[in-house]
Amino acid sequence: KSGLDPGGAWHAWGMACLKAGNLNSAREKFNRCLKPPMDLNQLNHGSRLVQDVIQYLESTVKPVLIADDDYFATLRELEATVRTRSLSLEMMGEGKIQHNSYYQECLFYLHSYGTNLAIISFYMRHDCMREALLHLLNKESPSEVFIEGIFIPSYESGKLHMLENLLETIDPGLESWGVYLIAACKYLQRKNYYHILYELQQFMKDHVRAAMTCIRFFTHGAKSYTELGGKQTWLLKIKDHLKVYLQEVSRSSGRKKMTFTFRKKMSATDVSRHINTVDLQMEVTKFLHQCESSGTSQMTDSSLPTLFGNNNMKMDVACKVILEGKNIEEGFGIAFRVLQDFQLEATEVYSKVAKQLVKQQKYSEIRQLLKCVNESGVAAKNDGDNIILNCLNEFKNIPAEDLDNLIQDMESDENKIQAYMKCNKLRSAYLVSVRQDRARAVQLVQHVRQLAESSGDDVVKAICAQWL
Repeated sequence: KSGLDPGGAWHAWGMACLKAGNLNSAREKFNRCLKPPMDLNQLNHGSRLVQDVIQYLESTVKPVLIADDDYFATLRELEATVRTRSLSLEMMGEGKIQHNSYYQECLFYLHSYGTNLAIISFYMRHDCMREALLHLLNKESPSEVFIEGIFIPSYESGKLHMLENLLETIDPGLESWGVYLIAACKYLQRKNYYHILYELQQFMKDHVRAAMTCIRFFTHGAKSYTELGGKQTWLLKIKDHLKVYLQEVSRSSGRKKMTFTFRKKMSATDVSRHINTVDLQMEVTKFLHQCESSGTSQMTDSSLPTLFGNNNMKMDVACKVILEGKNIEEGFGIAFRVLQDFQLEATEVYSKVAKQLVKQQKYSEIRQLLKCVNESGVAAKNDGDNIILNCLNEFKNIPAEDLDNLIQDMESDENKIQAYMKCNKLRSAYLVSVRQDRARAVQLVQHVRQLAESSGDDVVKAICAQWL
């Protein structure tokens, strides 16, 4: 009469029937106030009212068995019901759990009014992981439901192996679980749970992604190559994963059917390339670890470069290897292979090394670097000269004798003249200029005269004017 919503009253009446043990009557009352959710896959446990019903049923022990609705159950039945209240599959024979009428009642309400997540969570709470997984598959629930309802509870309670075994039992090829497993990997990566991620990738036989996780274990958090030296087992594991992957690819290439839809694929040439990278990184690690142990290491960069980074980082590795040996020659071979394997800009790396040597005042080693570059057999004609020219930006810090030696090491007269001009050694620039062909010499001497004029060097200006 007053137009109030009767739902609350029906719910209270239903709860009263439940408490009295009158299950059928409770169903009838709840039917008038409970509604199924609009979306069965929403990430919650359904309405508060349904949750209250489930909570009550789970927490209450009543000696009411499905077999008969007699409220005066015998003591033996009461004892059996109390025993099955744990709803644990492990504590009783298969199927006993279903004999509990309150368990059946929970399932009735969950299937009628609950979400898929609520049903799955109920199964998981009562150690019915298999039922939870089958429900997930049958309803084709989204991966979020798997993660919230099954995956997180499994690893939090230390039952990840049990979950893996069940996934494999239900589908030995794991294909029907592919979407869920990839989602679980992404979730673990977001959470930075890399050890669980690695364990899962191994279970999935997803060797390429497992190798990528090993790269992270190798590089993450290391501050020195001494530390990386202690983590070399990860490099061996990367190689193992990639080799196993290659074997699987070659085995399955004979057969037409290669379903592995959810495992990361990679061409055999790419995999071989990555194996070479790992081998080279092992060599670099051993070499730099040795240098750091023997105290020849000079550079103290905050970031630690490895060959698993981008090209700039690989170039940093090459520089580090050349600079950290006892002398330039010692690390040049490894650095040269890095430059060749990854087709890096060699002159840029050598120039970087030379600039670093200027800072460290190791001028004789710059000459040793040029010797190595020229003997490498792939240097272009002007590479050595360009390396020296790039160093000369710091010419004010280089002692006069060393500066002269470096410039005299240049092969091309044009480059020597350019270097002398750059360093304000105009007299030397003039002396090399006048040795050139007549027409070119005139141009060069005129240029030297202009520089002398603008820098106020009257002596050189006079010499140039006289020659011209």
